[in-house]
Amino acid sequence: MSRVRIGIIGFGAMGTGHARYLMAGEVSGAELVAVCDVEPARLNAVRETYGDQLKTFASADALFAAEAVDGVIIATPHYFHPPLAIQAFKNGVHVLSEKPAGVYTKQVREMNEAAEKSGLVFGVMFNQRTIASHQKLREIVHSGELGELRRTNYLITSWYRSQFYYNSGGWRATWAGEGGGVLANQCPHNLDLWQWICGMPKRVRAFCYFGKYHDIEVEDDVTAYVEYPNGATGLFITTTGEAPGTNRLEISGDRGKVLLEGGKIKLWRTEVSVEEFTRGYTGGMGGPKVEASDVPGGSGPHHKGITQNWVEAIAHGTPLLAPGQEGINGVQLANAMLLSAWTDDWVEIPVNEDLFYEKLQEKVRTSTYRKGAPGSAAAGPSVAPGAGPG
Repeated sequence: MSRVRIGIIGFGAMGTGHARYLMAGEVSGAELVAVCDVEPARLNAVRETYGDQLKTFASADALFAAEAVDGVIIATPHYFHPPLAIQAFKNGVHVLSEKPAGVYTKQVREMNEAAEKSGLVFGVMFNQRTIASHQKLREIVHSGELGELRRTNYLITSWYRSQFYYNSGGWRATWAGEGGGVLANQCPHNLDLWQWICGMPKRVRAFCYFGKYHDIEVEDDVTAYVEYPNGATGLFITTTGEAPGTNRLEISGDRGKVLLEGGKIKLWRTEVSVEEFTRGYTGGMGGPKVEASDVPGGSGPHHKGITQNWVEAIAHGTPLLAPGQEGINGVQLANAMLLSAWTDDWVEIPVNEDLFYEKLQEKVRTSTYRKGAPGSAAAGPSVAPGAGPG
């Protein structure tokens, strides 16, 4: 196809952002042709801004029935990502979903199965994967340069949010409207990077604090300890209640360690493996010789980079940088952390889908989320595909 016709489902903050770079022609081979949202005011804003350049639809049903698009970018609240993606696949439409892939692994797995069956291109908006420093860090770890993984430490506390932020939408920071707090909203990129670079752990023990720093019902402070299949351990700490915050990922292996902070990479290589030195050294208090170096990194094209890659995958079969099916990994981690806190116990990965869903529904039933409240989503998490909010 000469140009990929794109529709955006959900014209909130993220949807409008995607529209701006698409309408500016910053993604080659793509043409934004339609916007879908259940809020009339948002569709009016589309018409005022873009006139008759874009078709507008009040439901996903109407959008798909019009056969006006080749692919959709889903930018709705989290619960609606999987049902809308599944509906798109059933209509022969490619999908690029905003993060997270979903709220719970059961719905994300069903989405992945639908994507696989459809044979269509399915991507997820993990724009942090486009950043050169993150790609280089992954290359260092996956090349074996650090040897076998021993420890990972991810301190990501630079997600400060005020109470005003949480009050800005009735769906925000509620179990029924958003499905979680810092893990569901701010940290999906970090959870994805953590597993993309270091791999998935086998079990999790987490301590989540709900409404610790804000008047909200979901988690705003998390400390999680994980164990990997090879015996390595990891620590993940995040919050929206600290300022100033830190964004620091340190990975230790048998042949050194690597640190990413402030977009800069520092690498330490040991002359021999730590394991070898530990077992063979007889000189007292010594340690292996270490060589330190700075590693070139850099930024990246972020959201429009992921969209460009997705468009090229549709048009030319280019491999995806962020395949949609990989979105389940970050959801696994978030679900495991919450379930560990709720049960006060270790949680194995893959997470018990039925148990997590049961515990989540207990929270949903007592949620403060109110349908139709100012700034809220237009429907609850059990909504049928096509009825989702913008």
